[in-house]
Amino acid sequence: MNTSTEPRAVVELAASELMGSGVTHCPHPKMPLWNSHPKVFIDVAAHGEGRCPYCGTVYRLKAGEKPSGGH
Repeated sequence: MNTSTEPRAVVELAASELMGSGVTHCPHPKMPLWNSHPKVFIDVAAHGEGRCPYCGTVYRLKAGEKPSGGH
């Protein structure tokens, strides 16, 4: 178990890469297969970033990006 507070990776996303509700999922499609874990959905729209509870990867919106208004 990774107890470090430092993220293992940071993935910057354009708003167009988020699902309609402002979320993304981890593992990210570009992650290597050996690094896989169960798919979790991460709300990026609420705070501009979110962290995967399994691997610690941080997903954040690129500078200047605003999530689409879903609701």
